[in-house]
Amino acid sequence: MPGQVTLELDPSLFGEREKRVAHSGKLVATAFRYKSGVAGLRVDNGAGTVTLLPFQGQQVWDAVFFGRSLTMKSMFDEPQPTRDYLRTYGALFLHCGGTSMGNPGPTDTHPLHGELPNLPHTDAQLVFGEDEAGAYLDLTGIARDAKAFHHDFVSRPRVRIREGATSLDMAVDVENRAGKPLPFLYLAHINFRPVDGAVLIDSVRDDRADATVRQPHLAQDEDEAVVAYHRAIAADPSSHRTLKAGVPIQPELVQTMKAAGAADGWTHALQRHPNGSGDFVSWRPDDLPYAVRWLTRGPDQDALGLVLPATAAPDGLAAATANRQIVWVAPGAAYRTSFRFGALDPAAANGLEATIKTIRGG
Repeated sequence: MPGQVTLELDPSLFGEREKRVAHSGKLVATAFRYKSGVAGLRVDNGAGTVTLLPFQGQQVWDAVFFGRSLTMKSMFDEPQPTRDYLRTYGALFLHCGGTSMGNPGPTDTHPLHGELPNLPHTDAQLVFGEDEAGAYLDLTGIARDAKAFHHDFVSRPRVRIREGATSLDMAVDVENRAGKPLPFLYLAHINFRPVDGAVLIDSVRDDRADATVRQPHLAQDEDEAVVAYHRAIAADPSSHRTLKAGVPIQPELVQTMKAAGAADGWTHALQRHPNGSGDFVSWRPDDLPYAVRWLTRGPDQDALGLVLPATAAPDGLAAATANRQIVWVAPGAAYRTSFRFGALDPAAANGLEATIKTIRGG
């Protein structure tokens, strides 16, 4: 695009000491390396900071706006150099999917959430530009995943950080390089930190008719409070919408919901904080028809997947195949989608809540 400036990111830029690698206006990018060896990129946009992993799945490790981290609590203080999903699980955002996605079912052999979450990126770029909405900085790059006699695809993700904004614009482009159709699945794993007393608001019209709750596997000696929570959800799914302090949710609550869209094709979900502010996700149900809600609260993990927009329910490849939820990408073609998420001040949260109620009422 005219007016864009691109900077190639070389791993040698990322050392033990944080150093500025690029800036334009209020957009400042600094490179560093975690003690674990993972390269990190910190972007200050004048409204807060976003920490990215340019060579490991292009994850958003953390984002801080309005003086608070949006990111889940986890046992990981920093990312680890591995493709094992659960051995480095603490990011605000991960691309999930590929030739599989979700929790492997009884007959599945694929890794948890597929190839994309920690996919190594051989190249990464920063792109500075400006459009009708103002100045921005993109992190993008290319990663290839190939397996003989199985698949060959190239992923081109992009996260756009706008000057002075408190949200992130995400896009993903996955091209099928193989000579046969690619069976593809995708889920945007956005992990907010839950807020006690918050209310979850979305365009799901009927929690009983338009939401399916996955039955958890509870240990025989499970805490009585955990059992009571899951029994309450089974009796009244809408009861999960208020996050009550001190209520353990383990191992997790997983709901797959049908969310209504607006005339412009978009829909939204909001975690409304007691002080009126909020966290949000916006996506297009035509691209990502399954609104997955994921919630876990305990001493080691405290996380809210307000909505994880997805092409399928997160129940593994066999279930997605049986339920005809696979997206088939022709040779040379690509799957593309975009979405956004972030934080809102009370006035913006008021406006989004009104929009959601209009969609749900319509």
